Amino acid sequence: MNAQRLTTTIAGLFILVSLALAHFQGQVDLSKISWLWFTVFVGANLFQSGLTRFCLMTNILIKLGVKRAT
Repeated sequence: MNAQRLTTTIAGLFILVSLALAHFQGQVDLSKISWLWFTVFVGANLFQSGLTRFCLMTNILIKLGVKRAT
């Protein structure tokens, strides 16, 4: 695993852990529908893209004509 993938994985993990800690401390309520679920989606996507090399946003941007990084 290279540094970029590891950074992406750790960033996603930090987002998910911080949301979980806030939820279990009672600061936020993730049992109800809210915009925080968007943050959960972003964190989960970062985490899984670091592990699997699949990122939906990258695929969408490539289809829109954005060039791949070299």
